[in-house]
Amino acid sequence: MEFHEKLQALRKGKGLTQEELAEYLFVSRTAVSKWESGRGYPNIDSLKAIAKFFSVTVDELLSGEEVLTIAQEESRQKEERFRDLVFGLLDCSIALFFFLPLFGQESAGRVEAVSLLSLTEGPDYLKAAYFGFVAAMVLVGLVNLALRSRPSPAWAGVKGKLSLLLHGAGILLFIVSLQPYGATLLFVFLVIKALMLIKWP
Repeated sequence: MEFHEKLQALRKGKGLTQEELAEYLFVSRTAVSKWESGRGYPNIDSLKAIAKFFSVTVDELLSGEEVLTIAQEESRQKEERFRDLVFGLLDCSIALFFFLPLFGQESAGRVEAVSLLSLTEGPDYLKAAYFGFVAAMVLVGLVNLALRSRPSPAWAGVKGKLSLLLHGAGILLFIVSLQPYGATLLFVFLVIKALMLIKWP
């Protein structure tokens, strides 16, 4: 008998609904339904709570193969949360463009380095593009950080691609507008993201 069958049998043996069991375990009814249908496994903490609630051991609940599956899933989730943290922090740190002298601006016949907030020369559409890019990156970073502990399936499918796409567009924007310092910093951040994706596919 596999875990999902054992859990269902234990729950029914106590005369509980999925919702009542979810309340005892402090999880959602959807989570219990997922576990009982064999579409997923609880994390280690929930597994210990289940074992304690039904007065059984974790070994009685799981086969050796299921233990390995849970350990791998737990490891994958930790890696993904860490990657989301790094991506979120890197994206939020793009706000430094507002304050760091990364933009070249001609003044009195010479080029000086200024921050985005101090940038006065150049076409308005270009400055608007810089502000729009920085704001979009920071917004993506904040959403990524906010949803780390409450993953959303819809967001999970697009978060990495959106972050990388915006990053690439930013590098292109800075190269085309002849702003090498900003482009270089963005490229360094992009390399860090790429290395994390290679290490944790």
